[in-house]
Amino acid sequence: MVSIELQNLRFHAFHGLYEGEARTGSPYEVSLRISYDEGKSVFADINDTINYAEIFAIVKQRMMVPTPLLEKLADGIIRRIKHQYPRTREISLTIFKLHAPIENLEGRVGVTLTKQFD
Repeated sequence: MVSIELQNLRFHAFHGLYEGEARTGSPYEVSLRISYDEGKSVFADINDTINYAEIFAIVKQRMMVPTPLLEKLADGIIRRIKHQYPRTREISLTIFKLHAPIENLEGRVGVTLTKQFD
């Protein structure tokens, strides 16, 4: 089993349940880990692995689509990755909202979604 990781990807996006979030947006941080069966791969070229540049493009594209719940956003990213890379066995994805509209909150809030595939 091999895993690739993309950590602390930063985006300004417009997710959330509150009207102000849709208007002004907020900074987000995304990290993910994708595990796959390497089979008999000799890792001779990019086709023997999962291309992290393509994964970044998937995440970036989906982050630009406003979504009320982070759970739905994470699920959409995971489904797209699995569709593009069918040999994926597990994906764990974390999304943090860095400036959540919660009075007196110092820190960040987020969600982690992990899916395993047969």
